[in-house]
Amino acid sequence: MKMTEANNAVEPSVAEGDVRLLIKRKDEIEEQIKAYYDMLQTEGVGIDGPLVDVEGFPRADVDLYKVRSARHSISCLQNDHKAVMVEIEEALHKLHATARVGERKDETKMEATGQTVSLSSPFALVDAVTQGSPAFQAGLRVGDEIMEFGSVKTQNFRNLRDIASVVQHSEGKSLRVGVFRNGQEVHLSLTPQHWSGRGLLGCNLVPLHR
Repeated sequence: MKMTEANNAVEPSVAEGDVRLLIKRKDEIEEQIKAYYDMLQTEGVGIDGPLVDVEGFPRADVDLYKVRSARHSISCLQNDHKAVMVEIEEALHKLHATARVGERKDETKMEATGQTVSLSSPFALVDAVTQGSPAFQAGLRVGDEIMEFGSVKTQNFRNLRDIASVVQHSEGKSLRVGVFRNGQEVHLSLTPQHWSGRGLLGCNLVPLHR
């Protein structure tokens, strides 16, 4: 019994350390992906620009080996990124599960100071942000936990269609987005709008199971 109690006492700090290491690895992967993206932009082809001319011959103005190598590296890094995001989400779930007991004790105090439980009850996780997108420009980062997205809050969130509806009705309008990042609350201003990529945001969210 004593061993069980000791293990339970240590588990939260172990989970926090795991998350910090995973987020660090995620940041390193993102930096590598960004470097390759920047190189492709410098070459003038981007991630999916044609490598042949109108007559079907390899383009002479592009370092084909360099571009193909960069695109392959990005593809591999994106797979690594997806894998580490799964690990981050699992670690976060474990963190939130162990933190809920302490949150219940402080709930009354938090409400009295105007801080709602939504601070520690995010409902969605950012698992992808495209370079140059509205979400990227607003400062949204992979690993951010959404606790406020315009009119969508923890209390009224049902599914991701709620966020999609807000986005569709807010094109060109600034939305307040609250996220939980590295243990801190961060507020951003995000304006859904058309850009060179798909959709109005350029990011992907997954629901957090509560």
